[in-house]
Amino acid sequence: MDPRTLISGMALALGAYASFSISDAFSKLLAGQLDPFEVAFSGGVFGFLILPFICKPHESYLDIVRPQQKAMWFLRAACVFVATAASVEAFMLLPMPEALSLMFLMPLFVTILSVVLLKEKVTAWAWLAVVLGFVGVLIVLRPGVRPLNLGHLCALLAAVANAGSVIAYRLASTEGVRLSLFGSSLIGPLVGNGVLMGLHARWPASVEAWVYLFGYGFLAALGQLLMMLATARAPANRVALPQYTQMIWGVVLSYLVFKQPLDSWTFVGIFVLTISGMLNWIRQRIRYERMAMKERMERKKARKAGAVAASTGS
Repeated sequence: MDPRTLISGMALALGAYASFSISDAFSKLLAGQLDPFEVAFSGGVFGFLILPFICKPHESYLDIVRPQQKAMWFLRAACVFVATAASVEAFMLLPMPEALSLMFLMPLFVTILSVVLLKEKVTAWAWLAVVLGFVGVLIVLRPGVRPLNLGHLCALLAAVANAGSVIAYRLASTEGVRLSLFGSSLIGPLVGNGVLMGLHARWPASVEAWVYLFGYGFLAALGQLLMMLATARAPANRVALPQYTQMIWGVVLSYLVFKQPLDSWTFVGIFVLTISGMLNWIRQRIRYERMAMKERMERKKARKAGAVAASTGS
């Protein structure tokens, strides 16, 4: 792969995770002003802003609601709805690094669901990364020492739902229309959060609330767009590496915006979580390198066999 293309892909991924982090901060700023379902609903509304950037000339916007694999479309829509609603509530109730640490358990749930549903083989290195991540979360939360509340449950629920969304995406990998894949992540939050916010919805009372609401929805949509552009330029394992910059954003925003300093044990837990992520990235990079080498060897053998056949025929 061209190094410039790879670097641009990782730069786009960094921009995507920065957009997601600042978007989460805006949702936290809306705590006590708007219902979390109403905030999550706005994310679905602003998600429509990126449709012109992913719609191909031969595709129709109606493809959003007419997928080829309906079951996986509905499963992904449900998972994204639960993930958005739960994550907004979690960020409203918890310090950002604390909420993120639980949401970073998503790889654990992806690994478990991959084994159970997809029958994938998982190496010992992958399980080691998962266990390290779990230990890091336990250090951050210290259950039994610190009280747990609804925010922790919501962050955990968001991690499970995001993992379910990843599995649904994998199962629908043969879906030929990108709009259909992306459409489920729009319609799910719109319908689910739209129904639930009807019970407590209220008009934003100030210009400040409108700015925060727009910031949350627009930056979440921008992050999705940047992530799609990043995955088109760099392999998935390279795009996933900058994800842990979200924790840096979470720590900085906690100090500067929300005046919520972190204790030393929280930093230890974040460090263990980061090591877990790096281990997982190294494992995936080695795996992809081996796959690429095997593919090159097979192509070389095929060319050699073709050359021998041609010389024999002549």
